[in-house]
Amino acid sequence: MKAIRRFTVRPVLPEALHPLSELARNLRWSWHAETRDLFQSVDPERWASSGGDPVRLLGGVSMDRLAELAEDRRFLRRLAAVADDLRDYMTGERWYQTQAPGLPAAVAYFSPEFGITAALPQYSGGLGILAGDHLKAASDLGVPLIGVGLLYRHGYFRQTLSRDGWQQEHYPVLDPHELPLAPLREADGSVAQVPLALPGGRLLRARVWQAQVGRVPLLMLDSDVDENDHGERGVTDRLYGGGSEHRLLQEMLLGIGGVRAVRTYCRLTGHPQPEVFHTNEGHAGFLGLERIAELCDQGLDFDAGLEAVRAGTVFTTHTPVPAGIDRFDRELVARHFGPDAELPRIDVERILGLGMETYPGGEPNLFNMAVMGLRLGQRANGVSLLHGRVSREMFSGLWPGFDPDEVPITSVTNGVHAPTWVAPEVFRLGVRQIGAQRTEDAMTAGGTDRWDAVADIPDQDIWDLRRSLREQLVTEVRRRLYASWRERGAGTAELGWIEEVLDPDVLTIGFARRVPSYKRLTLMLRDRDRLMDLLLHEERPVQIVVAGKAHPADDGGKRLVQELVRFTDDPRVRHRIVFLPDYGMAMAQKLYPGCDVWLNNPLRPLEACGTSGMKAALNGCLNLSVLDGWWDEWFQPHFGWAIPTADGTDRSAVGEGDDRRDDLEAVALYDLLEQRVTPRFYERGRGGLPDRWIEMVRRTLTHLGPKVLAGRMVREYVERLYAPAARAHRELAPDAARELAEWKARVRAAWHRVTVDHVETSASTATAELGTTLVLRVRVGLGGLAPDDVEVQAVSGRVDGDDRIADAEGVPLKPTGGPDEEGRWVYEGPLSLDRTGPFGYTVRILPDHRLLASRAELGLVALPSEDAGEGAGVLMR
Repeated sequence: MKAIRRFTVRPVLPEALHPLSELARNLRWSWHAETRDLFQSVDPERWASSGGDPVRLLGGVSMDRLAELAEDRRFLRRLAAVADDLRDYMTGERWYQTQAPGLPAAVAYFSPEFGITAALPQYSGGLGILAGDHLKAASDLGVPLIGVGLLYRHGYFRQTLSRDGWQQEHYPVLDPHELPLAPLREADGSVAQVPLALPGGRLLRARVWQAQVGRVPLLMLDSDVDENDHGERGVTDRLYGGGSEHRLLQEMLLGIGGVRAVRTYCRLTGHPQPEVFHTNEGHAGFLGLERIAELCDQGLDFDAGLEAVRAGTVFTTHTPVPAGIDRFDRELVARHFGPDAELPRIDVERILGLGMETYPGGEPNLFNMAVMGLRLGQRANGVSLLHGRVSREMFSGLWPGFDPDEVPITSVTNGVHAPTWVAPEVFRLGVRQIGAQRTEDAMTAGGTDRWDAVADIPDQDIWDLRRSLREQLVTEVRRRLYASWRERGAGTAELGWIEEVLDPDVLTIGFARRVPSYKRLTLMLRDRDRLMDLLLHEERPVQIVVAGKAHPADDGGKRLVQELVRFTDDPRVRHRIVFLPDYGMAMAQKLYPGCDVWLNNPLRPLEACGTSGMKAALNGCLNLSVLDGWWDEWFQPHFGWAIPTADGTDRSAVGEGDDRRDDLEAVALYDLLEQRVTPRFYERGRGGLPDRWIEMVRRTLTHLGPKVLAGRMVREYVERLYAPAARAHRELAPDAARELAEWKARVRAAWHRVTVDHVETSASTATAELGTTLVLRVRVGLGGLAPDDVEVQAVSGRVDGDDRIADAEGVPLKPTGGPDEEGRWVYEGPLSLDRTGPFGYTVRILPDHRLLASRAELGLVALPSEDAGEGAGVLMR
């Protein structure tokens, strides 16, 4: 019989154990070892069966055991100490509180997914894990962040395999009452809700749940409420599921509903209102529209509201390819806004104008969420140095006339939250070396001096640690592999071979990530005989652990999974290479520490950052990767290996196509493994240890450790993006916002008449000596604008064979007097010839205003016509 209604029955804790409830509801337990150890001691068997989830643990502990613990003085002392530690963590001064005044009172951080812990499965891959690490690091640093996301009742899918290796998806039903969540409640005790208007006068309601991530509240919107019709209840059913309208409604609820949830939370709790809104990818971009509507209700017009909102908005893009961006049909978006739907006070055409691809090569009828994010955010960034360059190229159409290097998109390289991803054994080794507090500080705040102590750890200790972690991974792999084969239909009698899978003394390579085609899951299979030789080598064998999920709609990705699984099923090699289904946080926390080498072979430059190799590195695992994402930025040969690529940064450089490219790069991978990686691992020094391998592990920790931390990343966001955005937000008070909007309108209207009419220099020849200073004289038309509205620049630098200027430097020129009879202005300035070789210059005019974050902000530039100058400029020798 099926129950007609379901309840979650919570235990009644004895009064002495009440702090357990507070500890279970704050997700700090997911990265705080003492709290986890305390919960484990409540009931070790139930702790293991609950997957390390305190809420599930407490829901199943017997009343007799709770009564026993309530009388256990030793347990109560431990409980009091852990509860006191949490209170100190929540209220004490941290890094943020020690900084100079002027930082934002609060920052709202919006993301479609958050990977905090396996006990709250609201993530699909790297974007969500990054968002979770961002919240945890912000908590550790004391940054006053408010997280905003959606609560998906089915989360992301669970993955199993059919007998023939085809991926199968399962969507478990999640009961919020069984998760580490609490409903946000109004003063009268009712559950807080936010509304979203739908076409035809309908209403979508969402309740607000709160997860406490250390010091950071995470608000999650849930449309599965009784007041909604069946269709509306399903809006937050699955992460990245459904068709276009379903995704659009999810993103409207995340952005517009998310702002309303933040306002509700601040009203109910007294939390300061955010001064900065951070959009993690384009999914939450509609938040800017809601904030413009708020300002319009306060008396600003749309243009002034837009300027005020842009000033306090940070937009982070995570994709290096246009195909990774959400785009919606123009008519679909138009139907969901306006008088009969959401934001009725705003002209629908103004909304559409923010997301339309109005640049060469754009699709005129598609609404692009990343384009809207860039137009609504005064500050934008990619997630690695290389990805920043790729993003400036990809979005350069929004800033016509500017070189990609000048496109106002910077980069903050991702980091990972060390306390989450470092194995307890690694942490304990650090504690033995430098003490608990210094180890905790090193993993949260970073700092090279705190990591240098790794140099003093004896080789034997490092090698024993690595062997122990590898042995734990072997045990975990066998357990998961057995469960997977049982799900595939195998009988117990068929599975005796699993006890021989992997060897704790064999070089272990890990490869785990999502399975889009560009990550090349099956590159290792290009030459199967050569791979078999590596796996079965008599003296230097290799073993490989692989995991990954393909998107449910990606049959190509599923075929890659099946191809790899069929290879791993081969009785000749199945003891040396395994595929583990259902890759997630719980698996990852065992996988990263237990591997010796972390393999990454995407098509360069299609990986924005990639953070799995960072997590592996923090556990002493060495990286073997294509120079893409973060590895391009921080690779050094004394702590890892770079897989040579066939094309530099240009995918089309290899004329034979991607198959030929894969062949070339697979050969390079095999060569590295055969000639450099395996010999280094198995080579023994005088003491019987792999001295040179251990030294690479040591250098990985000392050189990469401080760099890959999420604490370093969040500090960079605060200093380089949040603090400037907060200052700009404060400057853009209503009068200043109106001033800036009116000035931009005036400049745009006049710009077609702004011209560079004539350029001349004091040079008499096409060559000059190093150190010479020339006088540059320029005649310009300002089209009715004043000199205060523009900057006239001399731009100079080294030139290539096509006279393109590289490493350009711009120097402002000054007007020599008033306008002439024709209304033209003359500007002059020095031009220093400060480098040898082919050297050239040009002149340009840019809009200039004290409230601009970048002179490229408007995308306007005036350049000389071909007959305005003196030829190719100056050639210097």
